[in-house]
Amino acid sequence: MEKPQAGTVIDGFTLTEGLKAGGMATLWRATHPDETAPLVLKIPFFHPGDDVSAILGYEAEALIHRRLAGPHVPRFVAAGDLARTPYIAMEFVAGTSLAETMRRAPLPAAETARIGEAIAVALAELHRQGVVHLDLKPENVMMVGNRAVLLDFGLAHHVELPDLLGAESTMPMGTAAYMAPEQVLGDRSDPASDLFALGCLLYQMASGEEPFGRPQSVAGMKRRLYHAPKPLGSINAETPAWLEEIVRRCLEVDRGRRYADASKLAFDLRHPEQVTVARRRRVRPHGLWQRLVALFQKRDEQEITGAPTQVRRKAGPSIILTAVDLSEGEGPLAGAILAETSRLLAAREDSWLACITVLRTEIIGETKTVDAEGRSLYIKRLVALKDWARPLHLPEERVSYHVIEAVSAADAILRHAERNDIDHIVVGARSSSAVRRHLGSVSTKVVAEALCSVSVVRLKTGEPD
Repeated sequence: MEKPQAGTVIDGFTLTEGLKAGGMATLWRATHPDETAPLVLKIPFFHPGDDVSAILGYEAEALIHRRLAGPHVPRFVAAGDLARTPYIAMEFVAGTSLAETMRRAPLPAAETARIGEAIAVALAELHRQGVVHLDLKPENVMMVGNRAVLLDFGLAHHVELPDLLGAESTMPMGTAAYMAPEQVLGDRSDPASDLFALGCLLYQMASGEEPFGRPQSVAGMKRRLYHAPKPLGSINAETPAWLEEIVRRCLEVDRGRRYADASKLAFDLRHPEQVTVARRRRVRPHGLWQRLVALFQKRDEQEITGAPTQVRRKAGPSIILTAVDLSEGEGPLAGAILAETSRLLAAREDSWLACITVLRTEIIGETKTVDAEGRSLYIKRLVALKDWARPLHLPEERVSYHVIEAVSAADAILRHAERNDIDHIVVGARSSSAVRRHLGSVSTKVVAEALCSVSVVRLKTGEPD
């Protein structure tokens, strides 16, 4: 689309005022004839050839935000068609950004506790809805009186949905200053990560400093596994012992030693007189020798962060993964896969569908990212995948779409299935050939290595692929 400006109309939404332009999206005040409340349109930047993280973030945010409700999130209004103009329309939240409040830090302990309690209440409600935010920072918290509203779900994870971002990246995702140790190591499923981030916010409000600074590398972020931040009292002598104890418990490296849930954290911030202050407890060794001993004693970083505080995916609807090759457009095999998928969904009415197609990358040489007209191949394939699935007539809350860039289609399917607790895979098998018999087919490998049941769809003999 053309660069948005005041007066631009998108699907009936009229842009009125530009609010903010970030590296990934722009925010615009907007109006709509069917909406009386003030609105905001978040319009992402997609440039052909760029990393696909922006597209994945947009898809994840639209998928998750539409499932959220309540006073602690902006009301979701609509999302744009990726093939035309991507956007997310939501309620405009009038309040004070926590980033603005942070400019006055250090704040009085009572104000820090009041704001922290409000954020903890918001997180408790978010977690009850099955969502981990994973990017809690001052810019993503809006205070409306004594109520906290959480913004920006582009990095969030829903415990009952496949993780769009996590399936595609092994790098830590989040804001370095507030990421939990397990998040640095690639775990995106634990609500305890949000409590660690809230601990960072409390520390910053109480001291005026970020507990771990702003490291620019993974190695720098991993330092928080072994190095505790400076005690709050050494920065702000007026910090009460109860607040330092709450922050210490939030910032435990072992997530099993953090608060059990956000509600308990909110209670302690509301009733500081009931907080038990630990005596002479050193969370992590500070001396050089002690740090070296710890490194050798605990070589497994996953062991340091402890076990997840809850199962990765709660008991819920089964997930069917359908893999379809759309590299040459839709053909008879794609149609047969669609028919089999429809049959399985009809037999499992509570099931949820994950559609996947693989965009093959080259082992040697440069992989093409745009077509002859300069359009993103990733977006084209994603649009094609949605078109292929449209005849299923599934409601938006029962389907997700995934374009995975990989050298091996079989490995990509298997990896996605394992990471997202898939219950059943549907994959097509093309007609036999000498090459396939020699090297092995995608379907053969998936059947041999999948940890769940697999349906292989074949065309009748003599029917073209």
